[in-house]
Amino acid sequence: MTKKKIGRVTEQERDEIQTLFERRNGLNELAMILTADKPELYERLVKDMGESTTRFQEWWDRMGSKYQWESAPDGHWEIDFKNCTIYLVVPQ
Repeated sequence: MTKKKIGRVTEQERDEIQTLFERRNGLNELAMILTADKPELYERLVKDMGESTTRFQEWWDRMGSKYQWESAPDGHWEIDFKNCTIYLVVPQ
């Protein structure tokens, strides 16, 4: 993998994606322990996971368009939460 610095976001934008990132990770962890034997909880989890994943991707799409970040066919963007730096990560 190669990692190339391609931009930055504001602290407010960073906070927005960090909240979405943490929520998505928390839901994924919950999905590992929650089984379908409680249908109402399971359905809510599936719905929340879908909404969180959509909002997460929408943030990346919105910021990519706003800042005109470089992209690559097999690459993806990553953020360093400490300094708001955005990287393009591409397999070698």
